[in-house]
Amino acid sequence: MSETISLTAAVDGFAFQALHAQPEGPRKGGVVVIQEIFGLDQYVQADVARWAARGFEVLAPSIFDRAEPGFVAEHDPKGFQTGVSYVQKVGIDAMLSDIQACIDELAARGPVFAVGYCLGGSLVWLAAGKLTGLAAGSAYYGSMIAANAELSLNAPVVVHLGRKDSHIPAEDVKAAIWAAHPEVPIHVYENSGHGFNNDGRPDSDLADAELARQRTVDFFAEHSASEGGAA
Repeated sequence: MSETISLTAAVDGFAFQALHAQPEGPRKGGVVVIQEIFGLDQYVQADVARWAARGFEVLAPSIFDRAEPGFVAEHDPKGFQTGVSYVQKVGIDAMLSDIQACIDELAARGPVFAVGYCLGGSLVWLAAGKLTGLAAGSAYYGSMIAANAELSLNAPVVVHLGRKDSHIPAEDVKAAIWAAHPEVPIHVYENSGHGFNNDGRPDSDLADAELARQRTVDFFAEHSASEGGAA
């Protein structure tokens, strides 16, 4: 069961909302779940519950609160265009500051990880290079990863891509990442397209989604003793 809490970004003192869930069973660490451009919708809420069920304390920041508090949109052209406009209005730095606040909130209780999807996948990659305190990250189909592939990473990242993703060509992203970071594990899922972590969506294959989740859990366990580097 998740609750909504308020956190404050140190960079500008902005108070934003976040979904929070306590771990079920022995605590394995904290996870920051970073949304797509559609806000903290039913898919994010389902993901928060999944991570809590796997033993993680979870925070999912509402990263568009500076533009529209509590924003949630349908996965349709109108929702997409609104989300894109909010990315531009809020800006990457402000969204990263909210993620840092979540990391800081969780850090006193164990290792902190981040997982993100689409926009969130890009932000996981950027967070691993620009923020402090992350033990590891898992980035799903982020459109900004290839353009930022040369970013120095302070935390290890695993990347998940869908072979059928018409928006983000898997081989191009893989080539860009491995040219700069050959150590980064990249998994391409043959039966899936964009947004495949969202169960029930047209481009989602449940077997692929479950495999990606397990690979993420294993990756986090492998790096559970890591400490995020300095930015």
